[in-house]
Amino acid sequence: MTRAPQAYHAGTRPKWWTAPWLAVGGSMFAIAWGGNEFTPLLVMYRDVSHFSAVTVDMLLGAYVLGIVPALLVGGPLSDRYGRRPLMLPAAPLSLAGSLVLALCAQSPLALSIGRVLCGLALGLVMAVGTTWIKELSAGEPDAGAGARRASLSLTLGFLVGAGVAGVLAQWGPWPTKTAYMVHLALTVFTALWLLRAPETRAIQSAQTRGALLADLRVPSIAHRRFRRVVMPLAPWVFGCAGSAYAVLPGLMRAHSGGMPIAFSALLAVLTLGCGLGIQVVGRAIDTRRSARASVIALVIIVIGMGLGAVAAEELTLPLAFAAAAVLGMGYGLALVAGLNEVQRIAGPNDLAGLTAFYYSFAYLGFSIPAVLAVLAPRWSYPQMFGAGFVVALGCLAVVASGWRAHLPNRVGGEVRIAAQSAQSAASCASSPVA
Repeated sequence: MTRAPQAYHAGTRPKWWTAPWLAVGGSMFAIAWGGNEFTPLLVMYRDVSHFSAVTVDMLLGAYVLGIVPALLVGGPLSDRYGRRPLMLPAAPLSLAGSLVLALCAQSPLALSIGRVLCGLALGLVMAVGTTWIKELSAGEPDAGAGARRASLSLTLGFLVGAGVAGVLAQWGPWPTKTAYMVHLALTVFTALWLLRAPETRAIQSAQTRGALLADLRVPSIAHRRFRRVVMPLAPWVFGCAGSAYAVLPGLMRAHSGGMPIAFSALLAVLTLGCGLGIQVVGRAIDTRRSARASVIALVIIVIGMGLGAVAAEELTLPLAFAAAAVLGMGYGLALVAGLNEVQRIAGPNDLAGLTAFYYSFAYLGFSIPAVLAVLAPRWSYPQMFGAGFVVALGCLAVVASGWRAHLPNRVGGEVRIAAQSAQSAASCASSPVA
């Protein structure tokens, strides 16, 4: 027997403030806030806790150890058991992570554990929440609305979390604790709100489920367009973001006007604000007929890495701001371009799984700040940004060569998701709840 999800009729057009996807987006916003509030505090931990640059950059990337497993397991399992059961644990994990970070500012090991817990939470909402919002947006005239709403929810959470944390750490009381306390309150509120979101995935009974290992396989990852267009772009998503708001603030510490934490937060807000802005116009750039959005994103990234090399050499505020802004635009457009490609490629039963793989490749870029810190004694930052410029050019050539190669069938992910949502809604009227 199939357990029917709560009814959601794709054809209805609720007022925007009552739209079901907002509850999921709110939870994604809060947990993204918790994932990124640590970033502007890197400078603080170097000054207050006396950690080295390598240590703080390793702490920044530690939450990838939580994100990737949560993505790879959470996405496919939500296709099997439903979106809600896999999304609900994210808030408690994020709460636990913020508590550890608030109470253990002097311990690199404890901070690493806190970051991994925040990463587990973020991985779940990125894989499951992105798919859930896509399904709750099915049937709307704008086929790309789901991908854009999910990426905006994440980016806005990253932006506001970094900005508020930096301000509170620079000028508020208890600099190593207050930001995390604010996040705890926000996470509780959005977790309660999430309970109102309707399930969109029919849950199969034990008798009709296939083998668990079979469900963890994601056939769409073998799609040639995923390998040709999505994979070369994905690591640049957070590679851009990390370079802008984790590397540049450290280089500019002596030029921050005596307010290094606030300056770090400002660069993070500028980066993510530019990313948010370009996502708003991403609808006009993206097309299912070619890799236009991905190519434009990589062109912006090439320019951003070039500006980063010049900014690292000259160490002037205008160049640092310009590099952060351009890298932010590259991050934002790359994120939404990749999500749209994934949602066109994925089959009806592996959308969450392929989304998880996409985000996993994207988060490889978050290791860049730590790698650069390790290599810094051998090569200068301008040289390493220059190397990034060359690698980005290579990725641009690869993606551009696949401009119209291996395009998915015109009856793509959007149509399949709409059909799936309609079937799920119909099953609510005919199937008893198990």
